[in-house]
Amino acid sequence: KFTFQDFLTTWLTSIQSSIKSTTWYQYDMTSNRHIIPILGKYKLVNLRPEQFQFLYNTKLKSGTGVRTIEVIHTVIHKSLNHAVKLGVLSRNPSDAVSKPRTINNEMRIFSEDEVNRFLNLSQGTRYETLYHIAIATGLRQSELLAIKWSDLDWEKRTLNVQRQLKRKHITGDYYDSPKTSNGRRSITLGLKTIQKLREQHKRQEKERDTAGIRWKENDLIFPSTIGTPMGQNNLFRSFKALLRTSGLPEIRFHDLRHTAASLMLNYGVSPIIVSRRLGHSKISITLDVYGHLIPEMQNEAAELIDDLITPIPVELHTGCTRKDISPIDNPHI
Repeated sequence: KFTFQDFLTTWLTSIQSSIKSTTWYQYDMTSNRHIIPILGKYKLVNLRPEQFQFLYNTKLKSGTGVRTIEVIHTVIHKSLNHAVKLGVLSRNPSDAVSKPRTINNEMRIFSEDEVNRFLNLSQGTRYETLYHIAIATGLRQSELLAIKWSDLDWEKRTLNVQRQLKRKHITGDYYDSPKTSNGRRSITLGLKTIQKLREQHKRQEKERDTAGIRWKENDLIFPSTIGTPMGQNNLFRSFKALLRTSGLPEIRFHDLRHTAASLMLNYGVSPIIVSRRLGHSKISITLDVYGHLIPEMQNEAAELIDDLITPIPVELHTGCTRKDISPIDNPHI
């Protein structure tokens, strides 16, 4: 007698404590926005593969992104696998459905000149230092908005990344663990970046004085104007407005992370160092995503190998070179 809506709601409740809160929020939002309005009324035991395929095709035609449809498929497939385990269904009907093919969008990054223009235009804005740190470190937006002054070692010039801001949070429950185990990392900062953070600290003291009793101290480096975690929508609007007035390419905020990786690799920073700064779980991920950005160095490699393997005449104690002595003259050679 269960409808798919009933079962999805029960399943989401059962998994809430066993998965990351950001993942659960995504599953919950996807269910309520995309799945339940179309398939929620059907009885669980009556679901058929063609209904899921119809859902995916309908979403694609309406302009829904492939990534979103992948999440829809994940929610449907995992929930129905659970139904099979419970013995409610004998098989998972979504197994017979062709899930959407992932489309890797072309990476969009700023050139060096565009980075310079962007940072110059951001000077004097509230997010000036945030943009600088984003490009200097390659931090994700959720990591940027969760770093605290206590994470910063002024003397060693290191920033410890230990948490990320939840996409949907309630008062007092703002943070989640990093995306991967390697997400907990220490990033060394340059002297100019440290100076930008000192300016941010002074700017924040003025905001604290202006807010007065409304200020809620959370020790955040980039908080809202009253000290609470910054609203991601506010940052998004400011970022897009700056791009429009500057005439720069319309990139995503996340593309600042790609820009950071591109700058490091183009100037010969080792991929393993880039991987550690970005917080990737494996260097292979860095190479898969950014390998095409590493400068072509075939000619330099060829010359280097030639120099390394070309024999160099060695002077012997007699004053002659090794090549002047034949094996017949000296059987020990």
